[in-house]
Amino acid sequence: MNTRQRLEAMRARQPAPAGMAMRTAPAASRLPSWPERPSFCPPGMQERSGECVSTVCAPQAHPLIDAARNGALAEYERTVRARFDTIVPTLKEIAAQQHEAGFEQRAQQIARERLGFELPADVLSDAWVTTLNMRKLYGHSVLQTYHVLARELPARWNRRADAEAMQRFFIECGFHEVDISPCADGRLKGLLQFVLRLPLQTVRRKSYAGAMFDVELNVKHWIETELRRFREGLPTLADAGTRYLKIAVYHFSSSDPQHEGCAAHGSDDRKAAQAALDRLAAFRTAIENGFCCGASVATLLIGVDTDNDAIKIHVPDANGEMDTECFVDNLAVYRQTAGMAASEARWRLGAAIDEAVRGRGRSAPEAGMRTLIERLLSNNLSQIDYVCVQHNGRYADIGHAERFINIGDSFDVLHLRNLAYFGHLHTIEEGAADMDVGIKIFSKLNVTHGLPIPIAIHYRYDEQVPGSRERAVARCRRIKAAIGTRYPTLAKEGLLFCGMTVQGKQPGSAQEEVLDIDTNSHGH
Repeated sequence: MNTRQRLEAMRARQPAPAGMAMRTAPAASRLPSWPERPSFCPPGMQERSGECVSTVCAPQAHPLIDAARNGALAEYERTVRARFDTIVPTLKEIAAQQHEAGFEQRAQQIARERLGFELPADVLSDAWVTTLNMRKLYGHSVLQTYHVLARELPARWNRRADAEAMQRFFIECGFHEVDISPCADGRLKGLLQFVLRLPLQTVRRKSYAGAMFDVELNVKHWIETELRRFREGLPTLADAGTRYLKIAVYHFSSSDPQHEGCAAHGSDDRKAAQAALDRLAAFRTAIENGFCCGASVATLLIGVDTDNDAIKIHVPDANGEMDTECFVDNLAVYRQTAGMAASEARWRLGAAIDEAVRGRGRSAPEAGMRTLIERLLSNNLSQIDYVCVQHNGRYADIGHAERFINIGDSFDVLHLRNLAYFGHLHTIEEGAADMDVGIKIFSKLNVTHGLPIPIAIHYRYDEQVPGSRERAVARCRRIKAAIGTRYPTLAKEGLLFCGMTVQGKQPGSAQEEVLDIDTNSHGH
């Protein structure tokens, strides 16, 4: 069986998730299962049975993949992408009818049928005076599409039982808290759900441009976690011997490393890895220097090839120290283990860790860290195979293709590669670097085509703290005003479209409270 036949057979075996009630887009707007064949196969791809397939895709079936989960994720991805891809064709159809009788009613009917929501009535009613404000309609549609999908697509693979099992696993490995800081790049938006296959509730996650997380803020999070252990014994007792694990995730592009790597580090893979490692070391030093009684944290560095979602895990030695050149390349492991028996493939995961440390003359990691690394490698094998089956081994959009910018606190409902660029900030001044990178990305994606930059401003508040919601609302409005001030030309030309939401932090506060999907956007 050749690779093409194997991929088709694997796809046929992956069932659609049972009971998944999803609104689907019209057939014409659905994403094809396979991308259009290019006129030639780009570097890293080869023609097999009439298709360009990545050379990383193994010709044999892999024994460790989760086919059922891959099938569910494929349906999820197609549904989300199709809904966003429907926006432009729908708005074009509406724009073509703006001077016809009954336009407002017809436009709303089309929007309801194709997009699942209505458009701002005032924009439609004003169309007869001048022309239809397509920038405002586009910005509104992008942000509203996100909110509709967030209501329709519950996190099916984030069941409480799964989260509790993963929490127990982390504790068995010796870690009572797992805190991940990936780069804010939208290609890592699916890091937990797709790349690492971790339940969202089991980890703390905040994204920063270049994975350059705030050390002081992370020290504060560590203090809060340890105080809870002392006061409440959660998630472990203070004398349990477990530690706080901090993970930084950088990214790179194997097919175009000079241009499609991390923008915050000038697409320099070594610089991105070293900068993230230095930030981890600073955090660890801050804890050890600032607190007594042998206070310490564990750290881990992970790289993601955004072309195919394969990871590199930099293996710590027995003392927890890491080297940017000491890592396990999971893409190589995937190819080596395809076709093996499952038991042999699992053994190979551990052997790869041993070979990595031996090759650099380093000691092996402690047992708990080793077990965690093996689990992450195993989880990622399913994602590598997913990209082989669903995307011929390499994403067609190896660069940026995000739909909107999410700033403030991250949304925790939809997780998908290239869905959104994220910038964590409380003020524009402190998050200027993250915001500027996002604006630069969307200036190429949207502004060059005359489209506005949709910006979703989102903050959480603590329902147990008096006045917390009001302060979160005020922060949203302050950030929105500051964005217009920082980018005055874009604001004046109506090329910024801001939506604002707040959300409670407590369990059961999953629904965002929409303050404004911007009927008074900048420049109007």
